[in-house]
Amino acid sequence: QVQLVESGGGLVQAGGSLRLACAASGRPFSLISMGWFRQAPGKEREFVALISRSGESTVYADSVKGRFTIFRDSAKNTVYLQMNRLKAGDTAVYRCGAKGATGSYEYWGQGTQVTVSS
Repeated sequence: QVQLVESGGGLVQAGGSLRLACAASGRPFSLISMGWFRQAPGKEREFVALISRSGESTVYADSVKGRFTIFRDSAKNTVYLQMNRLKAGDTAVYRCGAKGATGSYEYWGQGTQVTVSS
């Protein structure tokens, strides 16, 4: 079992920045591949970014590439999503997920709201 707790959402003006955090517990952090997803009202959940267990590999959705950065701090068992140059279209509930033994995302945080005003 993995428990995930997100923080860092809020209201920001377009062009601004926010940093989301996802604290993990329940399994050795180094064994967990993690990702960020988002879901806007009336839309399906969308992949945002993922980071490998070692932190050496990252993947981003085209819509956030060059603006968002995912990184992990093993000392704090936390994965972060640094979001810069935010746009109104980034408004959504952001959730972090952790992969289980099957390689699929099996564990999810409760989500944090990000609202970007234009």
